[in-house]
Amino acid sequence: MAPAGKVSEFYREGNDWYCCTGLPSDIIVTVEDINFHLHKLQPCMTLQFPLISKCGKIARLCEESQSTHKKTFVTKLDEFPGGPSSFLIAAKFCYGIRVEMSPRNIVMVCCAAHYLEMTNQYGEGNLVSKSESFFHKNVLRNWKDCILALQSSEPVLPWAEKLQILSKCLNALSMMVCTDPSLFGWPMMMYGSLQSPGGSILWNGINTGARIRSTESDWWFEDISYLSVGLFERLIKTMEARGIRPENLAGAIMYYARKYLPGLGRWQGGQTGSTRTFTSFSLIPTSVNQEIQKVLLESIEKLLPEKKVKSFCRFLLGLLRVGLILGVNETCTNSLERRIGMQLELATLDSLLIPSYSDSDTLYNTDCVERIVHHFMSSESTIAAFSPASLDQETSPSSAPLRKVAKLIDNYIAEVASDVNLKPRKIRSLAVALPESSRPLHDGLYRALDIYFKAHPWLSEKDKEELCNIIDYQKLSIDACAHASQNERLPLRIVLQVLFFEQIQLRTALAGCLHVLDTESAPAGPVTVPTDMAGQIVQRDGWVTVVRENQVLKVDMERMRSRVVELEQEFCKIRTEMKRVTKSHSSLSSPRLVAKKFGCRLLPRPSDAQPDTIESTEHTPRASVEQPQSSRHSRHRKSFSLF
Repeated sequence: MAPAGKVSEFYREGNDWYCCTGLPSDIIVTVEDINFHLHKLQPCMTLQFPLISKCGKIARLCEESQSTHKKTFVTKLDEFPGGPSSFLIAAKFCYGIRVEMSPRNIVMVCCAAHYLEMTNQYGEGNLVSKSESFFHKNVLRNWKDCILALQSSEPVLPWAEKLQILSKCLNALSMMVCTDPSLFGWPMMMYGSLQSPGGSILWNGINTGARIRSTESDWWFEDISYLSVGLFERLIKTMEARGIRPENLAGAIMYYARKYLPGLGRWQGGQTGSTRTFTSFSLIPTSVNQEIQKVLLESIEKLLPEKKVKSFCRFLLGLLRVGLILGVNETCTNSLERRIGMQLELATLDSLLIPSYSDSDTLYNTDCVERIVHHFMSSESTIAAFSPASLDQETSPSSAPLRKVAKLIDNYIAEVASDVNLKPRKIRSLAVALPESSRPLHDGLYRALDIYFKAHPWLSEKDKEELCNIIDYQKLSIDACAHASQNERLPLRIVLQVLFFEQIQLRTALAGCLHVLDTESAPAGPVTVPTDMAGQIVQRDGWVTVVRENQVLKVDMERMRSRVVELEQEFCKIRTEMKRVTKSHSSLSSPRLVAKKFGCRLLPRPSDAQPDTIESTEHTPRASVEQPQSSRHSRHRKSFSLF
């Protein structure tokens, strides 16, 4: 026991706290099953213990109970902010014991002081004014202390919200993010204790003279990632209201998500940037379970700004993958799909291959991709691509995203086509989800269907023909036509269509070559001729002369002319014989068999000597023979018939 008239300290015995005054206590305050044996107003020589004179709430309780004349007054403080630890600080302050305030306890001390009504009305320089002064002069002016104060406010959030402590911390942090931290010497976690008081970097205690690079816009990402989900969400909204750039907010959200969603890192390729060491922060984030991750992802999705960047699109696809694993609500899933659809032209094939996490037999979630494509088609930028101005221009900037997405989806279909459980209707729905005008060439679709037919040899002729009807064979390149005319996996009627359109292409090419020859004797004047047909044309002394390459061109044209004549003869024979044996034509499986049966032969063309780019699809599904052009859209194509 301390001698009479002298206050030393508090000591604890079990669930009871005692003050070392040497006098019996006359008031017992209970906070969460912890009893504090204190004194109301007892003179002891020249010292008073002013619990009632300092705390307005306790004074009022004593007055209301009319028991101040009793020997011992017992009261219980329900829902005391901060619990017994913060009440102990307030009790020590009442007894004149020096109280140490820090960023870790200042929020709880402020809340406890207001709860006990320790205002200047009950004594000058009371705990309310002391704590608020420390909070405004020390905490709100320091970046790190403000973060610590926010972290420590979790147990007393209702009181901190009521006293506007949270809003003041959030506004202070938002303001400091907009300012260069080196101007005020704010400590940054990326250097921790390696920062000297002057702002230079220390090495083994020696000032190196190197200054901290504070111009980077992401210096604050790691610091705010230590906040809880609720506080982080409020801080991002406060920063957004202050006008911080959306790309910086998106970067902070992406950093926070990668930190607390471990599965997200598998789809992001790891965190880029330099490794940071944190020695000035002792509060570390706790591990989160699956349910917390689910709530976290749903909260993060609401914070995401509308932003179109390739890395951000990849991040959204990663969020969608993790969300499907965690089973987030349908609203969150639909919102992520809508965001991805608005910038689908920035997606890559590997990020679009979303595994199927349900009980479906398919390897990839094609339903999800189909919904994303529909969101893309309903976006404003895509609708603008169908305006008359953009449709009249083959290279219109507004239609460029549409062509990119068409190429992406064609590659996606080719990638998933090898799945043996993939149904034909799903292939068709993915293909027709985009308009025909988005595909200048249909080589990508043909390649995808060829891979699908190879992986599904049991498909019926009817299913194959229905799938082949989505291809416009007039939009196949010469190489693709050459491959299709010899493809035994295609139905016979489709091969005949390919042969017909191949003949038309050859006629068109021959007519163009003949037109070039007619210009040899033409008078002087500007002449525009395709360079790949006519060679180089030189104007000299008012007359047009064709260089020596035209001699080679004449030989090629003669070969092409004979090729067209022979092909017409073969085609007439096939058509005549097919009319006669219409009933039995289903037994024929390939154009080679038809030609052999009818005594025809398919002659090789000069282009056959070149490597066939379509044939490379036998080895890898990623090969592509697509070339840009433009066309109109038709979702329901009537199949071409020769009869």
